[in-house]
Amino acid sequence: MTMMNRTEVTQFILMGLTNDPGLQLPLFITFLLIYVITLIGNLGMILLILLDSRLHTPMYFFLGNLSLVDFGYSSAVTPKVMAGLLIGDKIMSYNDCAAQMFFFAAFATVENFLLASMAYDRYAAVCKPLHYASSMNTSVCVCLIVGCYVLAFLNVSVYTGDTFSLSFCESNVVHHFFCDMPAVMALSCSDRHINELVLICLASFNIFFALIIILVSYIVIFITIFKMHSRAGHQKAISTCASHFTAVFIFYGTIIFMYLQPTSRHTMDNDKIVSVFYTMVIPMLNPLVYSLRNKEVKRAFMKMVLNEK
Repeated sequence: MTMMNRTEVTQFILMGLTNDPGLQLPLFITFLLIYVITLIGNLGMILLILLDSRLHTPMYFFLGNLSLVDFGYSSAVTPKVMAGLLIGDKIMSYNDCAAQMFFFAAFATVENFLLASMAYDRYAAVCKPLHYASSMNTSVCVCLIVGCYVLAFLNVSVYTGDTFSLSFCESNVVHHFFCDMPAVMALSCSDRHINELVLICLASFNIFFALIIILVSYIVIFITIFKMHSRAGHQKAISTCASHFTAVFIFYGTIIFMYLQPTSRHTMDNDKIVSVFYTMVIPMLNPLVYSLRNKEVKRAFMKMVLNEK
């Protein structure tokens, strides 16, 4: 495609969540509260992990990056949504739309790979505790984290380039509250079958690759737990995995609901509701899940509060 074909549309108009004036202020207040909790929860988790030496372990190294990623992809979407609700700013330039799409998809894909890496970490902790320090040393953890970011950003470069290589020469109204790939791709006036196939294949591979690692890790973990004769060992192993398993269930449960529901029930309104959950609510829930179910995080928080006093 030539640059002229690709830039005939110079801006996009987001339909947003609702045009009802009576709902816009309540939604703005709700999303503002969610975003503030997301910022405090995720940045607070990162700060706790940095300041407390007892949290300088592989598990919390991954958790700190998960919090950074949640902060990133929530911030890529939520402020623009709130601006649209408060002042009616629903116009995005071509480049801004591409940037929002890129960063949201990049951070969400990093989270996908991070959850798989964290599952492997839990497998090493429960199933091979005597070799945990050597199998999850600093070099291994750094390589896993760097791999998550590199793979995600490479994949999303393909996604975004694939989407914006299409021609946009007719409608520029995006039937969504942010520049989601399928919603923007649907506006193209050129043949997009190959582009859609590339997107589906890459996204499916990434999701199922991570899910396979998670499922295999947890199958082995549960087998190991069932073989334990000590009740205390059972409880410790389950406690070690509970927070991560909850985060996995929330993240992939949303994706499965989004993409595996029957076609007859797959409407734009449903897509928007589910999108609110995975763009705004999940980044808020993850730090709450890890802090409420984790004694070490609670102790680190109390230590920081008491020191401040």
